[in-house]
Amino acid sequence: MTDLPRKAVVRSAKLASVPLGFAGRTALGFGKRIGGKPAEVVAAELQARTAQQLFQVLGELKGGAMKFGQALSIFEAAFPEEIAVPYRATLTKLQDSAPPMPTSSVHEVLRADFGIRWRSRFRTFDDHPVASASIGQVHRGVWADGRDVAVKIQYPGAGAALMGDLRQISRVAKVAAGWVPGLDIGPILDELRDRMAEELDYRLEARSQATFADAFTDDEDFAIPAVVAHAEHVIVSEWLEGKPLSQIISDGTPEERDDASQLYLEFLLAGPAEAGLLHADPHPGNFRMTPDNRLGVIDFGAVNRLPDGMPAEIGPLLTTGLEGSAQEVLDGLRELGFVRSGIDLDPQRLLDYLEPFMAPFREDEFTFSRDWLRGVFAHINDPRQPNYAVGYKLNLPPEYLLIHRVWGGSIGVLCQLGGTVRGREIVDALLPGADLPPIGHRGTG
Repeated sequence: MTDLPRKAVVRSAKLASVPLGFAGRTALGFGKRIGGKPAEVVAAELQARTAQQLFQVLGELKGGAMKFGQALSIFEAAFPEEIAVPYRATLTKLQDSAPPMPTSSVHEVLRADFGIRWRSRFRTFDDHPVASASIGQVHRGVWADGRDVAVKIQYPGAGAALMGDLRQISRVAKVAAGWVPGLDIGPILDELRDRMAEELDYRLEARSQATFADAFTDDEDFAIPAVVAHAEHVIVSEWLEGKPLSQIISDGTPEERDDASQLYLEFLLAGPAEAGLLHADPHPGNFRMTPDNRLGVIDFGAVNRLPDGMPAEIGPLLTTGLEGSAQEVLDGLRELGFVRSGIDLDPQRLLDYLEPFMAPFREDEFTFSRDWLRGVFAHINDPRQPNYAVGYKLNLPPEYLLIHRVWGGSIGVLCQLGGTVRGREIVDALLPGADLPPIGHRGTG
């Protein structure tokens, strides 16, 4: 099968073409400027071509390269605007699309997992995929009992390609890291590497999806498709109709943006509270608004198992921070390992550093936006800011790494949506130990 370029030398060469191509285009742009083209026109051409090549390479390779692109794309909202404009459409496209594999390979996977009479399980099966992503693609069909179904099929050779990509992807990371000052790509790659084995196990994914579906059966806010059948490389689920968040991001009405943002934020906490699982793949391609105005959720390959819900310490710490108790926040973070012993840190500087992360919960309603997120990045990454050095004194305990990545990525999606949410209401209802102070209350530290 030739669905994924599996030879390491081929995949490495493709990945290397991104930074090398960028360097070549920079030289070409310099030549055009000497030839008389305005600098801004040349810059726009370079950015557009780099975006096109990035999508082409990551999309063609699928595997870990595509997964990295999806993880990166949710941070698009934080890009400086002059860079974000030419890249926005390309990165959004990267969130839920990739070139399909040949029909013959699709049939071969189904035959291997469901037997030579695999067609007898379906009334109809569409050979053309309706969605393609990092390690698999989705086809539409009608199950033998008449149910409309989505058939998720893993690319042959995905495992080997996935692991190989993540060893080579640092070349692309060097290009991407320059887009957002201070954005550390390393932890994103490390976390992706740790989760790859789980995402390749479709049986495990099917069990996670079934757990979510059971927890939210007939829920008025969330729609999780039931698992119909599954095997090593195939998952058959009930079909979920809806408008993808990526489409709402690009052309949604203000009302659609508000509704989607409210439910998206609520699901972050409802999953651990109701199912004991945190959905850990927050990019917009995995969410859609259904015709009855529920948030539909798909793709459960990446989850964080939290049988007791979100860690019990987060709610009280958020409450303490909103109250302005700087010393208590420092003591709490030190106890949890976010501040290592022996690290000298001024409590008020720490609280000032954390303020932007608490801001969405200070009022009844908060509007997430790209401008706000860029302000947060500037606040924590600008050496001229008085609290800049605080970030270098903080540590991220391993047990919080995935939670941190999911929340960071989710905030990026919320800022792309640009909706207004009732965050305090959600936190009060679903975050264990949260008892938020009255609006406008700030302690003295």
